[in-house]
Amino acid sequence: MAKEIKELTCINCPLGCALEVTLEDGEVTAVSGNTCPRGEAYGKKEVTNPTRIVTSTVRVTGGTRPVVSGKTKEDIPKSAIFDITDALADAQVKAPVNIGDVLVENIAGTGVDFVATAHVSAA
Repeated sequence: MAKEIKELTCINCPLGCALEVTLEDGEVTAVSGNTCPRGEAYGKKEVTNPTRIVTSTVRVTGGTRPVVSGKTKEDIPKSAIFDITDALADAQVKAPVNIGDVLVENIAGTGVDFVATAHVSAA
């Protein structure tokens, strides 16, 4: 049995607990160092299926601002981050844009939409 210990810092709250996640043959067998159940869940997920929310901007045409901020509506696989940033490089929307509007559907084939987090009025 191959045993491995991964050291992580939990990012679920400001405490930043130092976690130790023990894996045996690729399966999580223990998580220590967490002060709450969220830390244990984070440690397990981070070593088996890491995900992230991606934030960025999208160009706006005909608006009062040249770009609008946005984010993935849900977590995406960490491995897809660069595919998403590549897709956003060419993305462009027309004003007006409202918070929650879908800026890019199914971004980079992840099944997750990229949505606006700000409002941009038409010029």
